[in-house]
Parts: sequence; structure tokens; C-alpha cells
Amino acid sequence: MIELTPVHSLDAVVTVPGSKSLTQRALIAAALANGQSTLAGPLASEDTARTMDALRLMGIDVDDSDPGKWKVQGKGGIIAEPEKDIYLGNNGTATRFLTSVAALGQGRFAVTGDERMASRPIGPLMHALRGWGVDIQSQAGTDCPPLIIKASGLSGGKTVLTEGKSSQYLSSLLLVAPYARQMAELEVQGEVLSLPYVKMTLSVMADFGIQAEVSPAFDFFRIPQGRYSAIDYTIEGDASGASYFWAAAAVTGGSVTVANVPVPSLQGDADLVPLLARMGCDVSLKNGGITVQGPELLHGIEVDMANMPDVVPTLAVVAAFAEGTTVISNIAHLRIKECDRLSAMVTELSKMGADVTEEDDRMLIHGRAGGSNLHGAEIKTYEDHRIAMCFGVAGLRVAGVQIKDENCVVKSFPDFWSRFQEML
Repeated sequence: MIELTPVHSLDAVVTVPGSKSLTQRALIAAALANGQSTLAGPLASEDTARTMDALRLMGIDVDDSDPGKWKVQGKGGIIAEPEKDIYLGNNGTATRFLTSVAALGQGRFAVTGDERMASRPIGPLMHALRGWGVDIQSQAGTDCPPLIIKASGLSGGKTVLTEGKSSQYLSSLLLVAPYARQMAELEVQGEVLSLPYVKMTLSVMADFGIQAEVSPAFDFFRIPQGRYSAIDYTIEGDASGASYFWAAAAVTGGSVTVANVPVPSLQGDADLVPLLARMGCDVSLKNGGITVQGPELLHGIEVDMANMPDVVPTLAVVAAFAEGTTVISNIAHLRIKECDRLSAMVTELSKMGADVTEEDDRMLIHGRAGGSNLHGAEIKTYEDHRIAMCFGVAGLRVAGVQIKDENCVVKSFPDFWSRFQEML
């Protein structure tokens, strides 16, 4: 358990580790490329370690001995049958991505995870892969992992993704589509949520040499056959991780610069910054990064956060210190993250005395200026890194905020607490 000490002001410049989303996408593209790629500034975390371990089981050599530059020896789309099950813990991104990578191989692949992963749906991805000729089954018949894949490559042609509730389904299919036996076409039915992550995937694919054709509505994709090219690829600082430092400035009225998230950024989560500006923060570019200066008084806002699910917990904490009601809508997909984040945030903010309303796909935080109604509480993290980190922000303003199982941050930001303390 960790307890933060409230501060009265902040004036700091910080850096954050590489983007988890970009690191995992680049690892997949590099693994499928011809030749050796170098990934500069990657994120070393529990999630990315599981991704690398899985790729090694599939015959890909990944050298992460230099923490700042990883070397990936791609095999041009050749995927070896693993000698044991591919265990990915609660790494949802890797589970979705590597399911499709496994389908490129020949033989039996078992993709497993922890207890939470066994309740995280993957049915739409399975359905779409079957449209490309993949023999894939949910071992428990629940459309969730563990999965058994009897792989024989991708046939290509047209398939349908029946829902875009998780952008990871779509990104997973796009990343492997160039390796199908005929040109792959992909139709997406329903709203595509977290669209910036899909754009990120397309950008990584283009950087590695494959340019997909995309409809204006992002509901139809045509992916040419080809092979990714081995390249040197630099990974941006993680905007999701940066969100907690920007939020710290917002709630304390201080100034924090995150020096290694660029403008413009490939990451949709960087769009949290304009939301903080709407709440009253002053935003500027300094030292090559983004600076947030907190105001004397934060104001509530209404916002659709379908495209920024990972920073919803961050904004919810800031909203508890803002005058007026903040409405965060179109966030039902938070319920299938590492935990049911929508319900978890309502529960834990309520423990601190916040007035919060939970609905099916939105959250209403009825804030008071400076969080005058808030008090200390023991925060449950649900083994979810984002719950732990966002309540670290609350502890900078409210005494007695104790965060249980704080080391769950290793999933995406192993040294978060030390960097947070350095900021102070």
C-alpha cells in the first residue's frame, strides 16, 4: 500500500516511458518484417515483456538487452509452432494481436491468460478470422480465451468484423492482413470505438512499408499483399502515462511539462490535454513537450470519450476537483478492460466522498471546487494499473488516500511511483 502526501504547488519537467500501444504494434510489425528492425525508446513493462516472450515462442528473435534500443529479427511472416501454450496474463492488446499472428503459422497454437482474461470477449475477432479460413475455437465455448488455433495461414479475400467495440480486434486483423494468400478486404459493422488506435495501427503499417486503403468512414479496408520492411523505428513517449502528470498539474494548480510526448502525436490519449484546457487549465508547448498549468478553479465539462478510454479514469479524478458536473459518455467499452473500469471508478471515487452517478455507458461526476467534499480512503485497484495511477493524482490534493496493491503499475509503467515522487 502507498499513501501520497498532498502538495501545495508543482513546477516540474518530466519524461515518461515509450508508448505501450506503439511498442506492441511495432513489435508485431518488426516480427513480421524481412530482416532486423531496431525499436528506439520502447516501453519495458510486464505487458511488453509478455508480447516479446510470445514472439520468441513463435520463433522470432527479440533482443532487449539494451533497454533503449531493442532489435527484432523478423522472418517475413514465418511463424513457428510453439512448444508450449502462449500465456499473456491480462494483456488484452497482445492477446488480440497475437491471436491473429498465430493464425499465420502452421500447427497448433494455444493462447491463454489469467482469470480476468478468461472473461474478456474476443468473439468478433474469432468470427472475422474464420472468414479468412482460420480454425479457431474458444476452449470454454465462451468466446473468450483460452483459445485453440489450428493454424494454416490466412486465405484472405473478404471478411467481416461484426462490431468495433474494441479497436484491438480491427488492429489485430490489419496487422496480419498483408500476409494472406490473396488480397484481404475487411468490412466493419457498427461504430468503430477508439478510432485513434486504428489510425495508429495504419501509421505503423505505413512506416513499415504497407499502405492500406481505407474508406472515409473507416468501415472498409483493403490491404495489399506484401511484406513489412525492416526499419529503425522511434517510439513516442506514452500519452496515457503522461496523463497522470498533466492531471497532477490540473488538480494542484501547478505546472508540469511532459517533455517527450510530441505535437502532433500518433496517440489519441494526447487529446486529454485540450479537455483539461476546457476545464480551465492553461496549455502551452515548452522544452519540446506539452505543459499544463492548473487554474485556481476547474470547471466541469461534457465529453464523449469513446476514442480515449484509457484516460477516462484520469479525467474522472480531475472532475472530482472541478466545480459543476462532468459528464463522460460513450464509455461502455470500459467494462471489458483490465477490470470494469466504469464501475470501479464510481465505486472508488464514492469512497472518497465524491458524488458520482454510474449509467450503462456514461459517468457523471458532480464535483465541488477543489474537491472540498473529498476525504481520504483506502483505494482498491482491481489489479488495474490505470486505477492505481489515477488515484495517485487524487492523493496529491487529499490527505489519507491509500492505494492498495500499487505495484500493479508494472503492467505499463514499472517506475511510475518513483517518477511521480521525483515530480514532487
